[in-house]
Amino acid sequence: MKVRAIITGSTGMVGEGVLHVCLNSPEVESVLIVNRRPYKFRHEKLKEIIHRDFLDLSPIADHLMGYNACFFCAGVTSIGKKENEYSSLTYDLTLHCAKTVLDKNPNMVFCYVSGSGTDSTEKGRSMWARVKGRTENALLGLGFKDAYMFRPGYMQPIKGLKNTYRVYKFLAPLYPFWKLIIPSFVNTLHEVGKAMINVVIYGNEKKILECKDITKVAHIKAILQ
Repeated sequence: MKVRAIITGSTGMVGEGVLHVCLNSPEVESVLIVNRRPYKFRHEKLKEIIHRDFLDLSPIADHLMGYNACFFCAGVTSIGKKENEYSSLTYDLTLHCAKTVLDKNPNMVFCYVSGSGTDSTEKGRSMWARVKGRTENALLGLGFKDAYMFRPGYMQPIKGLKNTYRVYKFLAPLYPFWKLIIPSFVNTLHEVGKAMINVVIYGNEKKILECKDITKVAHIKAILQ
């Protein structure tokens, strides 16, 4: 089985990292990235669509057909936003995209990046965690062939990528320390991308993947061998 993936958020750190892993994986046949602005990178596996309004994908919907995976890495910070605004840019936007790609690809596996601390009860005190939890719950009930919610914590960036956040210049050298003292709350960005590919190919019993689950699933091929 070869993965044919749609990736959102490739102009951000997480999406770019997942894209990098996919383009360098022999298990990935093709990748379509959908962005608001050009990523400006060429690769024989890669196609790109520039589309400004992610709350209305109808103009490009026919171009989203023929894929068996969607790695949804797009997202916005909740800082400075009220709940209705953050919900629109997180829940509404993600669900619209998910329903659109599902309509065109009934056998698709959907992977969504939320974050460590996401609130599945939707009743906690943290606004962003409630909204992310509501988004996860809705995605799990949409009817995809399979759906996985990724909850990474600290992600060690991939060297050389252009969209790595500046703060990681100072944090990245401390990764061995984080891995030693809080191993259940850290991953490498490469592991996140590899785990997404693996759940498409091999599946996984757990649908909500915390940091330790992401690490395990990222190395599932080696375990199977």
